[in-house]
Amino acid sequence: MADEITLHGSWVIKAPRSEVFATLTDFERWPEYFPKVAESVRVERLGDDRRAIDATVKSFGQRFPVSMSTQVHPGTGFDSDNESPKFGTSGHEDVRLSDGPDGTVIDYTYQVTIHRPWLRVVAKPLIAGFSMRYWEKAVIHELRTRVER
Repeated sequence: MADEITLHGSWVIKAPRSEVFATLTDFERWPEYFPKVAESVRVERLGDDRRAIDATVKSFGQRFPVSMSTQVHPGTGFDSDNESPKFGTSGHEDVRLSDGPDGTVIDYTYQVTIHRPWLRVVAKPLIAGFSMRYWEKAVIHELRTRVER
């Protein structure tokens, strides 16, 4: 039996949606844009809007491989089914962008499944307690620095 955690956050970026979208979906450049979470990324295009992504990511002081099956939604975000057997998790990530009165609204949801029983004891409280704060610092803050005027 696996434990599931749903993480959610919403932020406003004071930049046009097209610019936020272009940065967030430039997966190949994530190690440059978001070095606190992405060490390396290899992208295979499977059509106009589908991507197979193999990445080495950083989280909780560890580096581990993640395979992502990603669907880009032109102009509005992406969703991705992610597998990290070494870390013992999988998940569905959903990033949606919309126009707000002060800029682009990012609505982020990540449903994480923890597969290893021993990992649940440690990872569940860490993931539930710290993941969104870390993602905000590592991705949202960097995105704001890069695209806000």
